[in-house]
Amino acid sequence: MQLDVMILFFVLGIGAKLAGSDLKLPKGMYQGISIFLMLAIGLKGGMALAEHVSFDLLIQSLLIMSLGIIFPLIAFPVLNRVGEFSKLDAASLSAHFGSVSIGTYAVAVALLESQNIAYEAYFPLFVVLLEFPAMIIGVLLAKDKQQSVNLKAWGKEIIGNQSMVLLFGGLLIGFIASQQTFKVMPLFSDLFYGVLAIFLLEMGITAADKFKDLKNNGVFLIAFGVMMPLVNGAIGGLLGASLGFSIGGIFLTIVLSASASYIAVPVAMRTMLPNANNSLGLTTSLGVTFPFNIVAGIPLYWVIAQWLKPFF
Repeated sequence: MQLDVMILFFVLGIGAKLAGSDLKLPKGMYQGISIFLMLAIGLKGGMALAEHVSFDLLIQSLLIMSLGIIFPLIAFPVLNRVGEFSKLDAASLSAHFGSVSIGTYAVAVALLESQNIAYEAYFPLFVVLLEFPAMIIGVLLAKDKQQSVNLKAWGKEIIGNQSMVLLFGGLLIGFIASQQTFKVMPLFSDLFYGVLAIFLLEMGITAADKFKDLKNNGVFLIAFGVMMPLVNGAIGGLLGASLGFSIGGIFLTIVLSASASYIAVPVAMRTMLPNANNSLGLTTSLGVTFPFNIVAGIPLYWVIAQWLKPFF
């Protein structure tokens, strides 16, 4: 699979920032683009869900959700014992790697669709379901007698989180009004690629801006931010293949598993674990894992998906 032209927008953003350019999207524009992408993903998933809802999908959903529990449990001891981060910081950072990156998923879907590669159309449901289990696990991992954890706020934060509202809301709208969505899909479908390209330009700028935050614990965080996606992606790929997904579906399962949240979880962790150094998670997910996945990971994950399919 060749890298799509949109990846070059991401590279342009990094290059512009490193070259000292003051290029940056207006804050309101970036927020609008984020809202657009999450609603578009949710709507498409809801429409597909209306056509494919079944008991098998329920089982698949539960198994996919289990990844959001497993991945933080893998990351936590590595961060706490090998990286020697405090229990609170390790828990917060672990939660980022149990959730998903909307941007990485959107790029993967765009690549599949641009090359007419089939995949299970209800995958946006899995995006929504993977947003919150890691948040809960992160709070539970941080809980002990010495650390103060705001347990009362986590439920409200998860339910009211912007990403959850937009993704689940779009999913629900697409599911309920699947026959009427043609009225809005010219906006959310035809403009998707152009909006995603601008989003990646801003992500490139932001990722390059995070590079300077890797001075402390930089070597470990860079290694962790690259190795963790590979480990999680391998586990996700095996699950996707065992569930009988198409090659495109296996690929998307790997991408979801290998990504790390830089929108929903960072916001949630600031409320749920206010005493943690939550900048570690954002720096690693956006400064290391996101660039790695966009530039090198996605082509590798496609190769892995093709390799896995014949064995199941």
